[in-house]
Amino acid sequence: MALLTLSDVTVRFGSRKGPRTVSRTAPAPRTALDAVDLEVAEHEIVCVLGPSGSGKSTLLRVVAGLQDLDGGRVSLDGVDQAGVPAHRRGVGLMFQDHQLFPQRDVGGNVAFGLRMRGVSREERAVRVSELLDLVGLPGSGRRAVAELSGGEQQRVALARALAPRPRLLMLDEPLGQLDRSLRERLVVELRGLFGRLGTTVLAVTHDQGEAFALADRVVVMRDGHIAQTGTPLEVWQRPASAFVARFLGFENVVAATVSGEAADTVWGKIPVPEGSAQGERTVLVRPAGVRLVDPAEGLRRTVEARTFRGGKVAVLLRPDERGSGPLLEAECGLGDAPGEGATVGVTFAAEDVVVLPDRA
Repeated sequence: MALLTLSDVTVRFGSRKGPRTVSRTAPAPRTALDAVDLEVAEHEIVCVLGPSGSGKSTLLRVVAGLQDLDGGRVSLDGVDQAGVPAHRRGVGLMFQDHQLFPQRDVGGNVAFGLRMRGVSREERAVRVSELLDLVGLPGSGRRAVAELSGGEQQRVALARALAPRPRLLMLDEPLGQLDRSLRERLVVELRGLFGRLGTTVLAVTHDQGEAFALADRVVVMRDGHIAQTGTPLEVWQRPASAFVARFLGFENVVAATVSGEAADTVWGKIPVPEGSAQGERTVLVRPAGVRLVDPAEGLRRTVEARTFRGGKVAVLLRPDERGSGPLLEAECGLGDAPGEGATVGVTFAAEDVVVLPDRA
């Protein structure tokens, strides 16, 4: 049975619940969550992704008991949480800005929730020491919060959230204020830590790399709806729509007419995998599937720009003076990328083409 179940959850902001009044300045009602269904299994790590305004933070607040529902139900362990206040739900919540108490030392911050629950001083001391060891800050209980780096503050906030042994830990952009190298290191540590503890996690983030590295399952939201849910590999390999593909950062997304094992697009006919859906569709071409060849052998394009991305180079291609169509993004090795202004030919590899179910 799922630890967390959201059934038909709806939240509207600015809705009129009293007598109707006329106002020229009042904002129009907005549906933040629209009949959302979601389950999180025990010990599962679920990351919710989406652009600003998609409803992901509202979803977290609903589960925490910080946001009233306009419809639907939230259940924990099969028990409806209607009327259960936030502090009695047995969930932990960690915010982006950590919200540590500056007047308390590290140990005092970690022990705060335990003290509120009446845990004895001796038990608190043992638990604090245990958690500081766990998050990589052994012996730091007497340090002042102001002395900590951003990464260390993040670890203290995590220890504080874990201290009462919540049945569900919720993270709201937990690594958003950290630099990229630290964020990439900590997300690996977090996944390992949650695995060792068997923690059930519901996290929201705008960072796709963070979500895909941390999660067992990714949920992509759009306008209060769930646009797609699946394992990181499933979502990355098979986006459910043009919106999801573009949100994941893929630029080569165009309308197409698929017939057999070819698609008619603005770039001409391109191959598609055997068994692809037919008819009016949307086609995604991964950058790795845009192959650069001699200009005489393929679609002619001119290199508009190059961007270094780790061990690869992203090459942006525009039509030459005789061609038309949108920009294309290709991916090359460091030693294979043509220079800006160079004319190249383009062919397409079917294994890196995805036929999406909707029309762009």
